[in-house]
Amino acid sequence: MANEQVIARIREFLDALLADKPEYFVVEIKIKPTNNVKVYVDADSGASISNLVSLNRQLYPQLEAAGLFPDNDFSLEVSSPGLDEPLKTHRQFVKNVGRKVEVTLLDGTVKEGKLTAATESELTLEETIGKKKEIRISNINLTEIKHTKVCIVF
Repeated sequence: MANEQVIARIREFLDALLADKPEYFVVEIKIKPTNNVKVYVDADSGASISNLVSLNRQLYPQLEAAGLFPDNDFSLEVSSPGLDEPLKTHRQFVKNVGRKVEVTLLDGTVKEGKLTAATESELTLEETIGKKKEIRISNINLTEIKHTKVCIVF
């Protein structure tokens, strides 16, 4: 079975397991050549470790029973995306409204500022420009973005 099909099946299992937790959502599923399955799950107000552990314990036997991997030779990791992971879903953008982000555009331009809004098609960024700290509002179409990361501010 091709990786895309396996990922689709895993997503079906996850959707069923998360059906009673509407605040949780799947960010990404990756399968390494060594059959290491990495599932990234987030929640609108932050994913708790206990819920991620529970999800792992529920998902693992389903993957075994489905026989998606030869001889059930696979490993499973369920976690929330780390701060170093780029934002990938609309819900992640919405969750991070009000935070400082770094947006890298397809042309290599980097913009940094406060994420003030996120729609299905664009982000609104409040940038502080120059020594006079002028505020500039930028609307950035999602199709122009290579990746967006949350900045860690101390």
